[in-house]
Amino acid sequence: LESGGKIDLFGILEEKKRRREPLVMVFVGVNGTGKTTTIAKLAWLLQKKGYTCVLAAADTFRAGSIEQIEKHAKRLGVKLVKQSYHADAAAVAWDAVEHAKAKFINAVLVDTAGRMQTDRNLLEEMKKIVRVADPDLKVFVGDALTGNDAVEQAEKFNEAIGLDAIILTKVDADVRGGTALSVTYATRKPIIFVGVGQGYDDLEEFDPKWFADRIL
Repeated sequence: LESGGKIDLFGILEEKKRRREPLVMVFVGVNGTGKTTTIAKLAWLLQKKGYTCVLAAADTFRAGSIEQIEKHAKRLGVKLVKQSYHADAAAVAWDAVEHAKAKFINAVLVDTAGRMQTDRNLLEEMKKIVRVADPDLKVFVGDALTGNDAVEQAEKFNEAIGLDAIILTKVDADVRGGTALSVTYATRKPIIFVGVGQGYDDLEEFDPKWFADRIL
Protein backbone atom coordinates (compact mmCIF):
# COMPACT_ATOMS: atom_id res chain seq x y z
CA LEU A 1 0.00 0.00 0.00
CA GLU A 2 2.95 2.31 0.48
CA SER A 3 4.64 1.27 -2.77
CA GLY A 4 3.14 4.26 -4.57
CA GLY A 5 4.94 6.73 -2.32
CA LYS A 6 3.08 9.63 -0.71
CA ILE A 7 1.75 12.97 -1.87
CA ASP A 8 1.50 15.82 0.60
CA LEU A 9 -1.40 17.64 -1.03
CA PHE A 10 -1.62 20.39 1.57
CA GLY A 11 2.14 20.87 1.50
CA ILE A 12 1.97 21.38 -2.28
CA LEU A 13 -0.96 23.78 -1.81
CA GLU A 14 0.99 25.86 0.69
CA GLU A 15 4.01 25.99 -1.60
CA LYS A 16 1.81 27.09 -4.53
CA LYS A 17 0.06 29.66 -2.36
CA ARG A 18 3.44 31.11 -1.39
CA ARG A 19 4.22 31.51 -5.08
CA ARG A 20 0.75 32.97 -5.74
CA GLU A 21 0.00 30.18 -8.18
CA PRO A 22 -3.02 27.87 -8.24
CA LEU A 23 -2.71 24.14 -7.67
CA VAL A 24 -4.27 22.51 -10.77
CA MET A 25 -5.81 19.05 -10.48
CA VAL A 26 -7.37 17.13 -13.38
CA PHE A 27 -9.66 14.22 -12.48
CA VAL A 28 -10.10 11.25 -14.82
CA GLY A 29 -12.04 8.01 -14.72
CA VAL A 30 -14.99 6.21 -16.28
CA ASN A 31 -18.65 7.12 -15.79
CA GLY A 32 -20.32 5.99 -12.60
CA THR A 33 -17.31 6.02 -10.30
CA GLY A 34 -18.43 9.15 -8.45
CA LYS A 35 -15.84 11.46 -10.01
CA THR A 36 -17.91 14.66 -9.98
CA THR A 37 -19.13 14.04 -6.42
CA THR A 38 -15.53 13.37 -5.35
CA ILE A 39 -14.47 16.72 -6.82
CA ALA A 40 -17.25 18.42 -4.84
CA LYS A 41 -16.13 16.64 -1.64
CA LEU A 42 -12.55 17.78 -2.20
CA ALA A 43 -13.71 21.37 -2.84
CA TRP A 44 -15.61 21.21 0.47
CA LEU A 45 -12.53 19.89 2.29
CA LEU A 46 -10.27 22.57 0.79
CA GLN A 47 -12.71 25.30 1.79
CA LYS A 48 -12.90 23.92 5.33
CA LYS A 49 -9.12 24.19 5.51
CA GLY A 50 -9.25 27.81 4.37
CA TYR A 51 -8.35 27.43 0.68
CA THR A 52 -10.25 28.95 -2.23
CA CYS A 53 -11.07 26.92 -5.32
CA VAL A 54 -12.70 27.03 -8.73
CA LEU A 55 -14.32 24.11 -10.53
CA ALA A 56 -14.02 23.50 -14.28
CA ALA A 57 -16.88 21.71 -16.07
CA ALA A 58 -14.63 20.12 -18.70
CA ASP A 59 -16.99 17.19 -19.19
CA THR A 60 -18.79 18.71 -22.17
CA PHE A 61 -19.76 15.28 -23.48
CA ARG A 62 -22.18 13.52 -21.12
CA ALA A 63 -25.74 14.84 -20.99
CA GLY A 64 -26.44 16.36 -17.58
CA SER A 65 -22.80 16.56 -16.51
CA ILE A 66 -22.61 20.36 -16.50
CA GLU A 67 -25.83 20.64 -14.48
CA GLN A 68 -24.52 18.07 -12.02
CA ILE A 69 -21.32 19.94 -11.22
CA GLU A 70 -23.21 23.26 -11.31
CA LYS A 71 -25.51 21.99 -8.55
CA HIS A 72 -22.50 21.15 -6.39
CA ALA A 73 -20.82 24.50 -7.11
CA LYS A 74 -23.97 26.37 -6.02
CA ARG A 75 -24.30 24.32 -2.83
CA LEU A 76 -20.65 24.85 -1.98
CA GLY A 77 -20.61 28.50 -3.01
CA VAL A 78 -17.67 28.03 -5.37
CA LYS A 79 -17.10 29.51 -8.81
CA LEU A 80 -17.75 27.19 -11.75
CA VAL A 81 -16.17 27.80 -15.15
CA LYS A 82 -18.28 26.22 -17.91
CA GLN A 83 -19.20 26.43 -21.57
CA SER A 84 -21.87 24.65 -23.60
CA TYR A 85 -22.09 20.94 -24.39
CA HIS A 86 -19.69 19.77 -27.13
CA ALA A 87 -17.51 22.83 -26.52
CA ASP A 88 -13.75 22.31 -26.44
CA ALA A 89 -13.15 20.74 -23.02
CA ALA A 90 -9.51 21.87 -22.99
CA ALA A 91 -10.65 25.48 -23.45
CA VAL A 92 -12.87 25.17 -20.36
CA ALA A 93 -9.93 23.89 -18.33
CA TRP A 94 -7.72 26.69 -19.66
CA ASP A 95 -10.31 29.35 -18.75
CA ALA A 96 -10.54 27.99 -15.20
CA VAL A 97 -6.77 28.06 -14.74
CA GLU A 98 -6.55 31.61 -16.11
CA HIS A 99 -9.42 32.70 -13.82
CA ALA A 100 -7.61 31.22 -10.82
CA LYS A 101 -4.36 32.98 -11.73
CA ALA A 102 -6.10 36.33 -12.17
CA LYS A 103 -8.04 36.07 -8.89
CA PHE A 104 -5.31 34.35 -6.84
CA ILE A 105 -7.50 31.32 -6.22
CA ASN A 106 -5.66 28.45 -4.51
CA ALA A 107 -6.93 25.41 -6.41
CA VAL A 108 -8.47 24.48 -9.76
CA LEU A 109 -10.41 21.20 -9.85
CA VAL A 110 -11.08 20.02 -13.41
CA ASP A 111 -13.86 17.51 -14.10
CA THR A 112 -13.47 15.54 -17.36
CA ALA A 113 -15.73 13.28 -19.42
CA GLY A 114 -16.06 9.81 -17.89
CA ARG A 115 -14.45 7.94 -20.70
CA MET A 116 -14.11 4.26 -21.23
CA GLN A 117 -10.39 3.65 -21.48
CA THR A 118 -11.01 2.23 -24.96
CA ASP A 119 -12.64 5.37 -26.43
CA ARG A 120 -9.97 6.85 -28.72
CA ASN A 121 -11.55 10.27 -29.27
CA LEU A 122 -12.22 10.92 -25.63
CA LEU A 123 -8.74 9.72 -24.67
CA GLU A 124 -7.25 12.17 -27.17
CA GLU A 125 -9.42 14.94 -25.70
CA MET A 126 -8.18 14.03 -22.23
CA LYS A 127 -4.56 14.25 -23.39
CA LYS A 128 -5.32 17.70 -24.82
CA ILE A 129 -6.86 18.86 -21.52
CA VAL A 130 -3.69 17.71 -19.75
CA ARG A 131 -1.47 19.49 -22.30
CA VAL A 132 -3.42 22.74 -22.05
CA ALA A 133 -4.17 22.84 -18.29
CA ASP A 134 -0.70 21.54 -17.39
CA PRO A 135 -1.94 20.12 -14.06
CA ASP A 136 0.20 19.60 -10.97
CA LEU A 137 -1.73 16.42 -10.24
CA LYS A 138 -3.57 14.03 -12.57
CA VAL A 139 -5.91 12.03 -10.38
CA PHE A 140 -7.68 8.78 -11.27
CA VAL A 141 -11.02 8.25 -9.52
CA GLY A 142 -11.97 4.58 -9.30
CA ASP A 143 -14.84 2.63 -7.76
CA ALA A 144 -13.52 0.21 -5.11
CA LEU A 145 -16.43 -2.15 -5.78
CA THR A 146 -15.42 -2.78 -9.40
CA GLY A 147 -12.26 -4.64 -8.40
CA ASN A 148 -10.19 -5.69 -11.40
CA ASP A 149 -12.03 -3.26 -13.69
CA ALA A 150 -10.74 -0.36 -11.60
CA VAL A 151 -7.21 -1.76 -11.82
CA GLU A 152 -7.44 -2.12 -15.60
CA GLN A 153 -8.86 1.40 -15.96
CA ALA A 154 -6.12 2.89 -13.79
CA GLU A 155 -3.42 1.14 -15.83
CA LYS A 156 -4.89 2.43 -19.11
CA PHE A 157 -5.17 6.02 -17.87
CA ASN A 158 -1.67 5.78 -16.46
CA GLU A 159 -0.39 4.70 -19.88
CA ALA A 160 -2.31 7.51 -21.62
CA ILE A 161 -1.48 10.52 -19.42
CA GLY A 162 0.74 9.36 -16.55
CA LEU A 163 -1.25 9.46 -13.32
CA ASP A 164 0.04 11.10 -10.14
CA ALA A 165 -2.50 9.90 -7.60
CA ILE A 166 -5.63 7.86 -7.01
CA ILE A 167 -8.89 8.41 -5.15
CA LEU A 168 -11.03 5.34 -4.48
CA THR A 169 -14.76 5.75 -3.93
CA LYS A 170 -17.25 3.45 -2.14
CA VAL A 171 -14.48 2.15 0.10
CA ASP A 172 -17.01 1.94 2.95
CA ALA A 173 -18.82 -0.81 1.00
CA ASP A 174 -15.69 -2.68 -0.14
CA VAL A 175 -15.41 -5.22 2.66
CA ARG A 176 -12.20 -6.93 1.59
CA GLY A 177 -10.34 -3.85 0.39
CA GLY A 178 -8.45 -5.70 -2.32
CA THR A 179 -8.92 -2.98 -4.94
CA ALA A 180 -6.74 -0.51 -3.04
CA LEU A 181 -3.89 -3.00 -2.89
CA SER A 182 -4.21 -3.96 -6.55
CA VAL A 183 -4.51 -0.40 -7.92
CA THR A 184 -1.50 0.83 -5.97
CA TYR A 185 0.53 -2.21 -6.91
CA ALA A 186 -0.39 -1.99 -10.62
CA THR A 187 0.24 1.75 -11.06
CA ARG A 188 2.81 2.45 -8.33
CA LYS A 189 0.79 5.58 -7.57
CA PRO A 190 -0.42 6.61 -4.12
CA ILE A 191 -4.04 6.67 -3.00
CA ILE A 192 -4.56 10.14 -1.54
CA PHE A 193 -8.20 9.98 -0.46
CA VAL A 194 -10.99 7.45 -0.07
CA GLY A 195 -14.71 8.07 -0.40
CA VAL A 196 -16.61 6.55 2.52
CA GLY A 197 -20.18 7.78 1.98
CA GLN A 198 -22.48 10.16 0.13
CA GLY A 199 -22.03 13.38 2.11
CA TYR A 200 -19.52 16.15 1.44
CA ASP A 201 -17.70 15.19 4.64
CA ASP A 202 -17.29 11.58 3.50
CA LEU A 203 -13.84 11.95 1.99
CA GLU A 204 -10.94 10.83 4.14
CA GLU A 205 -7.20 11.08 3.72
CA PHE A 206 -5.91 7.61 2.94
CA ASP A 207 -4.03 5.97 5.80
CA PRO A 208 -2.24 2.77 4.68
CA LYS A 209 -1.91 1.49 8.25
CA TRP A 210 -5.61 1.91 9.03
CA PHE A 211 -6.41 0.23 5.74
CA ALA A 212 -4.04 -2.68 6.28
CA ASP A 213 -5.54 -3.33 9.73
CA ARG A 214 -8.96 -3.40 8.13
CA ILE A 215 -8.16 -6.01 5.51
CA LEU A 216 -5.96 -8.32 7.56
